[in-house]
Amino acid sequence: QVQLVESGGGLVQPGGSLRLSCTASGFTFSSYTMSWYRQAPGKERELVATITTAGGSTNYADSMKGRFTISRDNSKNTVYLQMNSLKPEDTAVYYCKAVSPFSYRTYWGQGTQVTVSS
Repeated sequence: QVQLVESGGGLVQPGGSLRLSCTASGFTFSSYTMSWYRQAPGKERELVATITTAGGSTNYADSMKGRFTISRDNSKNTVYLQMNSLKPEDTAVYYCKAVSPFSYRTYWGQGTQVTVSS
């Protein structure tokens, strides 16, 4: 059974930091490109960051560059999102996504809420 389980969300003050984790099971994690997405209330889901299978390449949405860092540990089947200098507009549900670069098979996690507020 395929599972992607996000954790690490919560309430943080503006300027603070959070580290999200997404742990995978039921598929060959190291063979999948991993991404973080987010969806704010009333808005479409948007891409935050992507990391390739071995972690050799990363990409970020412009508004996250310099503040967010995506990384992965294939030995732990886990992808991370380090979020610094958080702003109220970063408030959203954050989802991880796995995509096979060969078959394009896609899996989503259930999401974790991040709220940035004083």
